[in-house]
Amino acid sequence: MSLLADVATVLLVVAGAVFFLAGTVGLLRFPDPLSRLHALTKADNLGLGLMVLGLLPQMGGLAAAVKLVAVWLLAQVAGATVTQLIARAVRHGGSGP
Repeated sequence: MSLLADVATVLLVVAGAVFFLAGTVGLLRFPDPLSRLHALTKADNLGLGLMVLGLLPQMGGLAAAVKLVAVWLLAQVAGATVTQLIARAVRHGGSGP
């Protein structure tokens, strides 16, 4: 079972890193700020979720796993809040294309 958990961890963490890379490429390549935000937040949220899912079998106990999930949820809330603030600033005359 440990070998299976290790393989799943590696695959999920690598998949999460690929999504982080895709979000970064979208941030650098898309033309306007709202498209960049969309690419970055969607890819980063999925990438972090895959990494957390991959690391859960490696946690020593339930308390550590709950902390890891709590960090993921806090990152989701913080990312959504910051994205809304940036999008509102762009919409109301901030930096545009």
